[in-house]
Amino acid sequence: MATTTTTNPPLATAGMASFRRSFSFDWVGLLPFTAFVTVFLLLPAWAIVYRGLTDGGGAFTLSNVLNLGNPTILQAYRSTVLVSVITAVSGGVIGGGLAWAITVGRIPDWIRNAVLSFSGVAANFAGLPLVFAFIALLGRVGLLNQLLRPTGMVIDPQTFLYGFWGLCIVYTYFQIPLMVLIMVPALDGLRREWREAAENLGATRAQYWRYVGVPILMPAILGAVALLFANAFSTYVTASALLGPIGQTFAITIVVANQFNTDTFGDPGLGYALALSMIAVIVVTVMIYTYSRSRAERWLRRAE
Repeated sequence: MATTTTTNPPLATAGMASFRRSFSFDWVGLLPFTAFVTVFLLLPAWAIVYRGLTDGGGAFTLSNVLNLGNPTILQAYRSTVLVSVITAVSGGVIGGGLAWAITVGRIPDWIRNAVLSFSGVAANFAGLPLVFAFIALLGRVGLLNQLLRPTGMVIDPQTFLYGFWGLCIVYTYFQIPLMVLIMVPALDGLRREWREAAENLGATRAQYWRYVGVPILMPAILGAVALLFANAFSTYVTASALLGPIGQTFAITIVVANQFNTDTFGDPGLGYALALSMIAVIVVTVMIYTYSRSRAERWLRRAE
């Protein structure tokens, strides 16, 4: 009895094979993330751009953007940028030194693990709990003032905490652990063979860091400082809780929020224009961070 076999046409078989090769369930895991980014980041960003460049009737206008030249807004921008620069540099220096100590320095492993664990928590410790902690420490009836009161050296929180420098101190607290978390992987990427090669060629420890270590780490350092700047520039809850009504002089995020909090003095169009300008600043800093990070990773891959 003759039997017949059915085979797929060659084109259909090739098409199925090509589909199996191109499709991978690994991409399915990206769908929730893509949906989250689209709904909670891309769509709100587009709404800010649209409403910042249109009037109440939906017509294109630049009046909202031109109103950014208001002296109060410019003062808030100057203060915000200055606070961001100061805390990015101070957090970068202190955090970078701490990261260097627990990676390159001869520090016991248990200290490294403790610092990394603390940094993971402290980098996200902001907002009301952080402000309350500093008030409990530096406030008028705070712990430090209670300890200093018998000596007559009392810290005035109005000038030391509830102002520009107080904001810098509080911001630096969460900038330091963030710098540690960013720089530790970069420092771990330095290979021992590079230092041994430099020593065999007669280089001192200082010369190794000047001509080898620091140039290799520079892209990572610049990217980390840019990320710290963006982190401080966009902080709202911490500044609002610490400074209250006077905060709009020091934080542009508070000025943005005030445009939507009151019906009498608020200007939503100006608020959207301010948010649009902040997005532009954040995009630039994130691009600097991404570019610097890619340069650092590319160099390390070539060195391998």
